[in-house]
Amino acid sequence: MVFNLADHQTIANRFIAELRNTEIQQDRMRFRRNMERIGEILAYEISKTMVYEPVEVETPLGVAVTQLPAQRVVLGTILRAGIPFHQGMLNYFDKADNAFISAFRRHHKDGTFEIQLDYISTSGLDDCVLILCDPMLATGSSIDITLQQLAAYGTPAAIHVATVIASTAGLEAIRRRFPKVKVWMGALDDELTAKSYIVPGLGDAGDLAYGEKM
Repeated sequence: MVFNLADHQTIANRFIAELRNTEIQQDRMRFRRNMERIGEILAYEISKTMVYEPVEVETPLGVAVTQLPAQRVVLGTILRAGIPFHQGMLNYFDKADNAFISAFRRHHKDGTFEIQLDYISTSGLDDCVLILCDPMLATGSSIDITLQQLAAYGTPAAIHVATVIASTAGLEAIRRRFPKVKVWMGALDDELTAKSYIVPGLGDAGDLAYGEKM
């Protein structure tokens, strides 16, 4: 299953447009907030796929029966670019457990790169709904190695990959490698550069949110 926010005419289009806009990007706080907003919107959409159970809620005038989520959620984020996006998800899934993954590209002189994963902090994943947040799904390599490593911590009932902007190549790679994973995105771009950056994309999400790396 693939869900693309850009297929729907909603206010999310404005937030994504601002994330891409080189002038608006100069305001880091606004950039982070727009990342957070997309996280909130996609969290709402993902919540529609979850299992619910009836719960009685006592009000001042009686008892109301409502349907509440019945599954444990674990929000996983690839650092550092994923932090604002993760926070948006956490605003809605506020009872979720959390997982943090340090993964980054190590570039070689010939223009190729490999993904180095240094750190994982997570609770057990058995029977949970795992939502893995990474704002840019370029080649899919970071998601690939992360899901492989997270498998050691248990078997989720469902796995969702959430991203702000995906490339067609990255999306196809994830669907081929993990056919049961549901992918949620703000927009889909067709092109990757020779160095595997998404075009038109929005640039380096981590640098735009927190400042350029040394």
